[in-house]
Amino acid sequence: MVAVSIMFDTMFSFVRMHKRPSIIALSALLLMFYAGFVRAPQAFPEGGIVFIEKGVTVAEAGRLLEAQHVVRSSAFFSWLVKSFGIEGGVRSGTYVFEHPASVFSVAKRLNRGEFGSALVRVTIPEGSNVREMGDILETHMPGFDKVRFVEKAAPYEGYLFPDTYLFAPGVTADTVIVAMRDNFDEQVASLKEDITAFGAPLEDVVVMASLLEKEARQYETKRLVSGILWKRLDIGMPLQVDAVFGYIFGTTTFSPTFDQLEIDSPYNTYLYPGLPPGPIANPGLDSLKAAVNPEPSPFLYYLTGSDGTMHYAKTFDEHVANRRFLKK
Repeated sequence: MVAVSIMFDTMFSFVRMHKRPSIIALSALLLMFYAGFVRAPQAFPEGGIVFIEKGVTVAEAGRLLEAQHVVRSSAFFSWLVKSFGIEGGVRSGTYVFEHPASVFSVAKRLNRGEFGSALVRVTIPEGSNVREMGDILETHMPGFDKVRFVEKAAPYEGYLFPDTYLFAPGVTADTVIVAMRDNFDEQVASLKEDITAFGAPLEDVVVMASLLEKEARQYETKRLVSGILWKRLDIGMPLQVDAVFGYIFGTTTFSPTFDQLEIDSPYNTYLYPGLPPGPIANPGLDSLKAAVNPEPSPFLYYLTGSDGTMHYAKTFDEHVANRRFLKK
C-alpha cells in the first residue's frame, strides 16, 4: 500500500500547489496513475489460468496475481477490492484470462466468481486410481498433461476425492490435484468424529476404504465386508483381497490366476499379512464411512457371485461351497 499512498499523496500535493493545474499536467498525472496501477501488465498471460485456493485472503490473492503478471500492484488490487464497494473478498476457483484486463476488471471478476471460458465438467468415478484418473482427464480435456498428472498425483493415491469437477480448459495437473486434495480434506472432516471413535490412523482407514470400494457396491455391504476384513487383521489372517491384483497389474480384472497369487508384491494380500502399503484406489464417502463403521457378523469369508450377489460364510468349507455361485 505504500506505493498507492505515495501516488495519491503526489497527486493531491500537486493539486494543492497548483490551484489551477493545467489540463496537460493533470492528464500526465492520470496517465502515470493508469500506467502504474490500472493498466494490465505488459507480460499479462493471455489465455493464462490462475487458480485461487479456498480460504485465500484478498491480500494473498493480490500477491498471487502480481506474481503471475495479472495485475501491476497487489497492494492497489487489495485496496480496490476493500475500498470501492467490492465486498465479500475473492472467490476461489480457476480463472481464465483470455485477454489483458485492467485491475478494475480483474477485481470485479474475482469478487463475483466470473471464471472466464466455459468450464469443462469432469466426473471421476469412485474407486478410480491415479492412472485411470489421468485417462479420464485427458479424454475430457485434450492436451491435458496426463503423464505429469500421474507422476505428481501418485503420492496422493487414495487422497484424491472422486467427484464431479469443473475445470478451465488448459488446467494444469497441479491445479487438478489441489482441487481433489482439498475436496478430500473437506469430506474427511465430516467423518472426524467417526474416525476418532474408531481409533485407527487415517492412513489405515483410507487403505481399508480403497479395498472396500473395489470389493463391494452398496454401503451396507461395504460395512459387512469392512467388519470381516478388520476381523481378519485382528486374528492375524491374511486379507486375501482379490482387488489388489487389478492395482498390481494395472488392469480392471480382479480374479487372479494361481500364478498371479504368487507374485512378490507388497500389495499381494495373499502373501503379505496386514494392510497393503498404500491405497489401491481413491475411495468415495460411503467407503470411508464403512471403513470406520464396520458391521459385526459371524462371517470370516465372502465372495461375489456371477449375478453380483454377495455370499458369506463362517468357515472355509462353507466358503468353498459358495464358489458354486461364481459359475454362470
